[in-house]
Order: sequence, then C-alpha cells, then structure tokens
Amino acid sequence: MARFIKYKKYVPEPASEMSMEDLLSALSDYLLQSGFQQQYMDFYDLKDAEQTLDDLRQAIADALLNSDMLDRQMREQIETMSPEQMEDLIEQLIERMEQENYINVDQPHDPSRSSTAGGQVGDARQNDGGQARFEITDKGLDFLGFRALRDLLGSLGKSNFGRHDTRDQATGIEASGASKTYEFGDTLNLDITATLSSAIQREGMHLPLNIEYSDLQVHQCEYQSSCATVLLLDCSHSMILYGEDRFTPAKKVAMALSHLIRTQYPGDSLSLVLFHDSAEELPLSQLARVKVGPYYTNTREGLRMAQRILQRQRKDMKQIVMITDGKPSALTLEDGRIYKNAFGLDPLVVSETLKEVSKCKRAGILINTFMLASDYGLIQFVQKVTEMCRGKAYFTTPYTLGQYLLMDYMSRKTKTVH
Repeated sequence: MARFIKYKKYVPEPASEMSMEDLLSALSDYLLQSGFQQQYMDFYDLKDAEQTLDDLRQAIADALLNSDMLDRQMREQIETMSPEQMEDLIEQLIERMEQENYINVDQPHDPSRSSTAGGQVGDARQNDGGQARFEITDKGLDFLGFRALRDLLGSLGKSNFGRHDTRDQATGIEASGASKTYEFGDTLNLDITATLSSAIQREGMHLPLNIEYSDLQVHQCEYQSSCATVLLLDCSHSMILYGEDRFTPAKKVAMALSHLIRTQYPGDSLSLVLFHDSAEELPLSQLARVKVGPYYTNTREGLRMAQRILQRQRKDMKQIVMITDGKPSALTLEDGRIYKNAFGLDPLVVSETLKEVSKCKRAGILINTFMLASDYGLIQFVQKVTEMCRGKAYFTTPYTLGQYLLMDYMSRKTKTVH
C-alpha cells in the first residue's frame, strides 16, 4: 500500500515567531514614558503612578496594528484574528517577555487565598484596585539603550569608533607617528628597524651586534585621553508641557550615551544628575524609570553636584553635558531653603548660577549645553555660560538632540586644548 505525504503551507505562530527585540523597540516610547500622557496630574500623583499590565496590553495591541515590525504574512494573519484570539496572542507575548527577562510582573495579592505565613493576611505589594503591575528589567533597559544608540548612529551615517584624540604623542600599541628614543616609563613597543639602524650607525656592520640602551627606539601613537562626563538632565515639569514631550527623548539619548561609553570608551566615566527644585545624583540603571520632577529649574544646584562628582574623577578631560529647556528659576539658599521665581532670569538666581559656572571654568570643567527651547532670554543666558567655559551650545529639538549630542561626544572637538 502506497504511502501519501500531504504537504501544506507553513503558517507561522505569531506568539513564537515574533522577535522580542522588535516588539521591545516598538514599545520603547511607552516603556520609557516620562509622564507626558498625565502631564496635568499633580506631581505627587504622577511620581507614584505605576504601569499596569492593562496598559501594557493596550500598548502591545497598538504596536501590532500600527507599527511596521511585522512582515506582510504575519500582519495579514493578525488582522483576521477575532478579539479573543488577539487577547490570547497578547497574553502569550507578555509571558514571553517575562520568560526572557525583559519585564518583571507583580501580580496583585488574592485575599481569598490562605496564607502559610504567620501574622495578618495581606501583601505589601498589593496594588490599588488589585491591578497587576510590571517593571522593565535591567536586561530590557540595556537593550533599549543599545537600540537607541544604534538608531542615533544610523542617522549620523558611518562613524569610526575610537577614543578622544588630542595633540599629544605617546608610546603605545598602534603606531601613528615617528619613532623616538626610549625613555624610562614608555611602553616598550620597540621599533626594531630604527633600533638596529641606530646600533649599526654607531658600531658598523659586524656580528654580534652590540645594542646599547641609547639605541632603543619605540613607536609613538596618538595619545588618547580619558573623559569624565556628568550628564545634567533637567527634569522640571516644563519638560512635558506645552504639547511636547521633551523628557523621553532626553532619556533615550542618555541611555544611548551610557551604552556608547560602556562599550566603546571603557576608560571614560558617565554620571547622571537630575535637577528640578533641587538636584540629586541617580544611578544610570534607574534612568528609564524616571518621570518628570517638581516644577522649577535649579541649575546652580545641578552644577554644584556635578562639580563634586567630577572632583572625585582622575581623568584628563572633565565635562558637563547639560540638557534643559528652561531658564534658571530656583536657588538653594545657605540655610537650605529654596528661593523660587517662576518667571525665570531672576537677577539673584542668574548671578549665583553664573558664579557656579565660573567655578567650573577655574576647575577646568567644560560645559556643553543642549537647549530644547529658544526664547531670547534663554539664548542670552546660554551664550554667557558657553563664553565663560569655552564650551558649546546647541539649540536643538527633541528629534535632533541625540544626533548633536553623540556627534559632539565622539568628535575631535572634545579634545583637550593645550
């Protein structure tokens, strides 16, 4: 009896075939949101707002239907799904995201279940309304930083990674200059030809050839400096007002810069300072979870904290990269109280802020400012800051911020001036 083998067209299962990286990229704006959708909430309500699984389900549904991450066959398959099938697909994708350690899901406590532990029945993680919450993991944040860096570098075109070039010459591995006589402390990367030539010129052509200490010639390479950077990020409430989210793009750029330094400039350091009514240092691993802060802009306090961080660093170059959209409008007084002027460019606030800029100049700290607004008073203030510190000012938008910042960081313009 003959056997018959039936072949049929392969139909992929979207839940298993879909790329988690592509899905995470499509969800990046949602996962890194900074409060723009709740911009009119009270700050203290906004600060405690958490992302629920219901929100994630809706974001995934929008990504499946509206993004271009799917091929034609899979898109047609999803478009023909019933609501029940779509819900099942979304649940499977959330389960994959959790299994592959991109998110952590915190299910609400079920009070109907008996507790095996002593004491009162309850759970400190219980959420209002019993809604399940989730949090993006460090693995997810690292991937989003890599993706942001790749997208930004792609918009810049081809770019050769390297280190920060200077005008100095040093002995090293990659030869790029003429040889020099070896001195104590130099890297012993011998130029064999030059060393033998020196010995032959001194003693002539005979064997054995006597090589003396003065004959040693070593290759020179360009001296590549290390750089300590403090990213000074304005998280005042204005960063999500006026119909534009300026804070989420700034966070993406900061994550991309962090990934760039960690992978391509391992000798460099990057620290993060948030400034609003006051200022605080924040671990870079927590950046993606940050939402906008209180309402005012205490630029001086941010500069003071940045200087304290840079004083601890032993690097050739020290710089502050400041991203802001507002005029200085707050000042921490000597007794700890915060003086505020909502209209900005208050003479007292501006004068004290410029004093802090002058301290940066004396300490050899460069300040590069990236402005996300362009009113006349703000331009004057920024120009004064750049003149005092010989830095650079970029008046840009949330859409071009990353290109300008990465170009500045990787370019030769950041070299030490000798």
